[in-house]
Amino acid sequence: MDEMTKVRELRAGAPVPDRARLTPGRARLIEAARSGERRRALWQRREFVIVGVVAAVTAVAVTVSLLVGGGTGRKVQPAVSPGVTLKGVSAAEFLRRAADVLDTEPDGAVPTAKQWIYTKSVQEPLDKRAQDVKGPMRLLLGPRESWLRFDGTAMADQQLDAKGEHLKLHITKMHLENGGEGDDRSPRELYRVLAALPADAEQTLKVLREKNAIADGKGVSQARNDYVEISVLLDADVMPSKGLASLYRALATLPGGQLTDHLVETAAGRRVIALSYAREDNPKSGETMRDQWLIDPQTYRIVGMRLVTGDKVDGGNSLVARAVVDEAGERG
Repeated sequence: MDEMTKVRELRAGAPVPDRARLTPGRARLIEAARSGERRRALWQRREFVIVGVVAAVTAVAVTVSLLVGGGTGRKVQPAVSPGVTLKGVSAAEFLRRAADVLDTEPDGAVPTAKQWIYTKSVQEPLDKRAQDVKGPMRLLLGPRESWLRFDGTAMADQQLDAKGEHLKLHITKMHLENGGEGDDRSPRELYRVLAALPADAEQTLKVLREKNAIADGKGVSQARNDYVEISVLLDADVMPSKGLASLYRALATLPGGQLTDHLVETAAGRRVIALSYAREDNPKSGETMRDQWLIDPQTYRIVGMRLVTGDKVDGGNSLVARAVVDEAGERG
C-alpha cells in the first residue's frame, strides 16, 4: 500500500491547521468569527497591550483517555457522569454558576517568556479510516502535539523525517507579538488582556466594545459582535481564572446560548458539558450550524470547540492534554 497517498487521501478534506498544528481549531474558529469581514489590526493599540499582569496562572494540565471510536459525521453521543445535573439549567444560569466557581480558584505562577505551552488535541470527528494506515504515518493521523513559546517567538511540532520513518521535533521561529505576524497574538498578549478584564459582565462588554479588537460585522447585531469578541478570547492558550469568569459572565448576558441537558463525549474520550451558539444555516442542507464549546464539568475550563449541524459533528478539535513546560518536546 502506498502510505503517503493514503495519508493525503485521508487528510484531503481536513482544514489546514494554523501555527502548524498548535491549535488546529483556531483557524476554523477565527474564520467563523470574521463572518466575511476583515479583522482590524487594533490589537496593536498601545492601550490594549497591557503592561502589568494583575493575576497569575499556569495552564491546567488535563489528561484523559486517548482515542475512542467515531467516524466522519458521527452523532453527538450523550455520556454518563454521576453528580452532574444539567436538566432544566439555562445557558446563562450555568455560565454565572461556573464564573462564581472560577472566581474562587487560585492561580499559579505566570509562565515565563521562555516557557512553552504544550498542547495535545484530536480532530473532531475521528476518522476510522486512519486505522488502515501503518507505521509512523498513522501517528500523524492521531492526536496532534505542539508547543508554543509563551512570548510567541517560536513554535514546535512533530514532523516525519526525510525518510518518512520517524517523527522528529521541528522548531519554527516566529514573532507573534505587537502584530509581527498578522492578526494572531502570543499567549502572553492574550493572557494580559484576560487578566485585566473587569469582574462585572457589563463592564467587560464595555471594554471589549471599546477596544474592538475584531472588526464589527456589517448588518450584524451588537450581541453577535460581542459574541465574536468573546469567542476569540475563549480560545486563548493560557487563561487566568478570573479572566475566564469575566468572559463567562459577559457571555451569560447574550441571547442564543443553548446548554445540552446531558454530558457529551468528545473524540478525546472526555465527558463534557456542551454549550452551543447558532451560526449561519448550512448552505447545502439548510440546517442551522452551531459553535459548540466543550467545557470540563469539574474545572469549568474549555477543552475544545466543534461545529455541529443538527446532531452531526462537522469539525473541530478537543483537548487531550495541556501544560506549561520548560522546553519544546517536553510534555509536563
